[in-house]
Amino acid sequence: MTSTSSKQPNALIRPDKDTFLSEENPFEAMMSRFDYAARCLNLDPGLYKILRNPEKQIIVSVPVPRDNGEIEVYTGYRVLYNTSRGPAKGGIRFDLNVSLDEVKALAAWMTWKCAVVNIPFGGAKGGVICDPGAMSPGEIERLTRRYTSAIIETLGPDSDVPAPDVNTNERVMAWIMDTYSMHKRHTVTAVVTGKPVEMGGSLGRREATGRGCMIVTREALRKLGMPIQGARVVVQGFGNVGSIAALLLQEQGARIVAVSDKSGALHNPAGLDVPDLLKWVREKKLLAGYPKAEAITNDQLFGLPCDVLLPAALENVITSKNAKDIQAKIICEGANGPTTANADKILEEKGVFVIPDILANAGGVTVSYFEWVQDRGGYFWEEDVVNQRLERIMVRSFEEVATMSAKHSVSMRVASYMLSIDRVAAVHRLRGLYA
Repeated sequence: MTSTSSKQPNALIRPDKDTFLSEENPFEAMMSRFDYAARCLNLDPGLYKILRNPEKQIIVSVPVPRDNGEIEVYTGYRVLYNTSRGPAKGGIRFDLNVSLDEVKALAAWMTWKCAVVNIPFGGAKGGVICDPGAMSPGEIERLTRRYTSAIIETLGPDSDVPAPDVNTNERVMAWIMDTYSMHKRHTVTAVVTGKPVEMGGSLGRREATGRGCMIVTREALRKLGMPIQGARVVVQGFGNVGSIAALLLQEQGARIVAVSDKSGALHNPAGLDVPDLLKWVREKKLLAGYPKAEAITNDQLFGLPCDVLLPAALENVITSKNAKDIQAKIICEGANGPTTANADKILEEKGVFVIPDILANAGGVTVSYFEWVQDRGGYFWEEDVVNQRLERIMVRSFEEVATMSAKHSVSMRVASYMLSIDRVAAVHRLRGLYA
């Protein structure tokens, strides 16, 4: 790694008192971490300006015929934050809370996430403001295809490669791939990742983010001298990431004492049976009503005594209001941006070991990279090969961030930003500025 600074502070560098202010604006909250890491690196002012601004922001109107014959016009976004290291990579979400600031923040996160695990992608993100729960499958398909055609000039295996995100899945990726391929007049499997395996998707992709969370949690427990056998784990969010992480951690010997979803939370200090929970959710769709645990509120969940807290839902769930109640020794951020910058300061003072999102949940984009490589090569790997290669990258990346943390006496979050910013900045120096 090309270092941008030889500065090694003697004590933990702390932000200026006004550094972390916003818990509402996701882009500024994320960039406050960037600003602090850039100062720790003594980043060149010119590079600072380049890296603090997205390369491209696209806003599109997406007209869609509803099943009742009416036309609805939705607003869609696609932000390419930085592509110096390779094609833009990032998910597409369908949600009522999508905003340009949120998409910019997520695109920046993807830039740092790809760099921290050292894969050759830049960062992007997209979204459409809509309520998919109130739409039929046909309406969602028409929305997907029209949105894809609206941003098609940015898409491509060498330029911008979407993936699933909130309220999108492999079916949506199949529609995007088909729409793009129809425009190009030939099949282009590498234009998206997270596709069905039958269409060029990778084995192990669905479990990859949760598996990555398990791996870095295991490494953090080892680093802190804590056995994984019997470790008490609380999982907030029981979707794909949270449920897979819970299942894999239980297989490693951990005790899952609480889980939650939008219907509420469940607690059993003796440990929950995760396979039984998964069976319940497959049948009932939600955790509510599960008989083998005590029902508690999501607020109570965050205050439970545990060794590991794994937030795996949406951003900004750990704030200055509830951070003081957290009793976990380790937080593994399975979601993007679950901890606000103000909460970071409280957790740091409490001595909580935080595995930051851009490292913790990077298993998904890592196996997306594997999928892209397999599609372009036309040769597909066995699942054990995918998992072994993911394991190597996640363990190596955890060690690199931990080394940076120790070298500069900073938190794991600041260290992960320093490592990723340094890698992106190094490429900008080598490429120079086209003007």
